[in-house]
Amino acid sequence: MAEQEDIRIRPATMADATAIAGLHVAVWRDTYRELAPIEAFRVLDEAYREDKWAAALANPDRHQLVLVAEQGNRLVGIGAVGAPSQTAFEGRGEIRSLYVDPAIKRRGLGRRLMGKLAEHLAALQYPGAALGVVAGNDPAIAFYQSLGGRMIGRYTDPGPIWRSDNIVVAWDDLSLLM
Repeated sequence: MAEQEDIRIRPATMADATAIAGLHVAVWRDTYRELAPIEAFRVLDEAYREDKWAAALANPDRHQLVLVAEQGNRLVGIGAVGAPSQTAFEGRGEIRSLYVDPAIKRRGLGRRLMGKLAEHLAALQYPGAALGVVAGNDPAIAFYQSLGGRMIGRYTDPGPIWRSDNIVVAWDDLSLLM
């Protein structure tokens, strides 16, 4: 964890929307380069993502938390959680986003972000956490399983461009993530 000491995790602000969008797009494109259709890459660009993040940060509700991880003056991670958006999550709080800069993957930042998000869900008394991960995103599925997540179902994400097949991963014991 010594290499993690210089990474600070904090709640995101409106001023972070542009940097969040940039990291989100970079990681998303790297992750889904062989899974998503070409049209999704064209439409889901930084401007699109910035609008979505700015809207989320401008209108938070008590269930939502968006975290950013910074190393120096560079954003290296994003985590977001909120109320469940899919019935497949069965009332568990939803981990909506988890993106880590590929340059620092496998150093514990994803685990740290998941822990902070789980703490937020526990404080809101959610019975657990769940997320949707695109079928075929094997590294993410393996990561979530290494944190004690179990696959409980599937759903089709209605997405604005790409109707992806998603696997539901859930935790009924939030302490597994903290």
